[in-house]
Amino acid sequence: MRTLAIACLLASLSAPALAQTHADHTAHDMDPGIQFHGILDQFEGRIGAGANAFRWEGQAWIGTDTDKLWLKSEGFALGKGSVDDGRHEVFYNRAISTWFDVQAGVRTDLDSGTSRQWAALGVRGMLPHFVEMEATAYASDNGHFAARMSLSYDLRLTQRWVLQPEIEVNVYSKTDPGRHVGSGLASLDAGVRLRYEISRKFAPYIGVTYSGRYGQTARFARQESEAATAVQFVFGIRSWF
Repeated sequence: MRTLAIACLLASLSAPALAQTHADHTAHDMDPGIQFHGILDQFEGRIGAGANAFRWEGQAWIGTDTDKLWLKSEGFALGKGSVDDGRHEVFYNRAISTWFDVQAGVRTDLDSGTSRQWAALGVRGMLPHFVEMEATAYASDNGHFAARMSLSYDLRLTQRWVLQPEIEVNVYSKTDPGRHVGSGLASLDAGVRLRYEISRKFAPYIGVTYSGRYGQTARFARQESEAATAVQFVFGIRSWF
């Protein structure tokens, strides 16, 4: 009995120390230091049906595991120096769970068309089966609303070959002639890319994409002698740092 009492006393005295040790390890694993990461997910030429184009899509963030400043940019460079669908965003990013973050910030549509400014609120994260997801709602300075959603998945065929299906959908509440977009489902961009990772940070790729514009957005495209839908071959480079 005396031995049992001594063991219980030692356990009660050591419990706070063990709890503190666990807390110290947890705090260390969270890594509160400032980090930086950037990725150029698409840096590609598109050829085939419709107008040939160059597309970029990239993002970068700086911050801690919990709080980050997040930058995003995407668009198309067309012939004769024109730029289409130029979307540039700045977000405050806050982790709300192991798998999901919320983002709040501003978006600027800046290209060869009429510029627009939007307030933005969204969520990004990892769905089951490691599907990456982003969904963002927008409210513009002229009373328009919009929503964007994208999904992508990396299917690792070997240690170096990766197949990536991806889709992006854009919806608008009102027709905006200055931006050549109509209300409802305005555009969809989907593709499958096969990349070869020379290293984790550098990977050339090839693929096939489908881009579609619908409703009034499609009519705006036809007025500019552009195809409303197009299937194109793509080749490019994916890199991160």
